[in-house]
Amino acid sequence: MDRADIIDGYRRACMELDNLLAQAGDVELRSRSAGTRWTNEELLFHMVFGYMVVRRLLPLVKFFGHLPDPLNIAFARLLDAGIRPFDWVNYFGSRAAARVYNRHRMARKLRRLTTTLATSLEKESEDSLALRMVFPTRWDPFFTPVMTVADVYAYPTLHFDFHARQLSFPFDADG
Repeated sequence: MDRADIIDGYRRACMELDNLLAQAGDVELRSRSAGTRWTNEELLFHMVFGYMVVRRLLPLVKFFGHLPDPLNIAFARLLDAGIRPFDWVNYFGSRAAARVYNRHRMARKLRRLTTTLATSLEKESEDSLALRMVFPTRWDPFFTPVMTVADVYAYPTLHFDFHARQLSFPFDADG
């Protein structure tokens, strides 16, 4: 995936979130999502949260990209060992944060995040985009055993699209 594709994915996610929020009423947003324990509104926030995570992951991947593989592997194993606390924080954190970044604020947050990420991505050198880190694959289905900085930039849209299919209300992605 190249830079333009990643940035196009960011734009599409923003438009889809705008459309989802415009089409969903209180009943739909408070209803349980399909396949998660979150409500649709909490799940929508979690979809935005994927982009928030990337802003914090990028410096980490760049740092570990300069370290020897054994340190990368040990760190990933340590993170995988902490799957239970991660799952708890991921679930309850998204529930709590959805109260702050609710239906009235999450689209604006996503636009700011994707604008920042797109600007950052455009400034990255090819060498920087190629830096890689071993990832805790138990944490997320879109974490691969080794991810480059470019992979991390692409990750949140994969995460967004996956969770969009778990919303329990019908919507027209084109508005």
